[in-house]
Amino acid sequence: MANTPGPQGNHDPAGSTQMFRAFVDEEPQARQPATTSGGGPRIGLIIGIIAAVAIVAAVAWLALK
Repeated sequence: MANTPGPQGNHDPAGSTQMFRAFVDEEPQARQPATTSGGGPRIGLIIGIIAAVAIVAAVAWLALK
């Protein structure tokens, strides 16, 4: 099977390249609503700070006991 370009040059007879490009072009639109939630990393940071303060308080309480 020879790999020769057709008369139109960029034509993909199976259409798989066009379907892949359409999939790639649609992907950022599908992810966009998920990234605009806004509260995810901030909530994790607050919980981490509260946990760190609780651990330091527990260690200080045990040290002074």
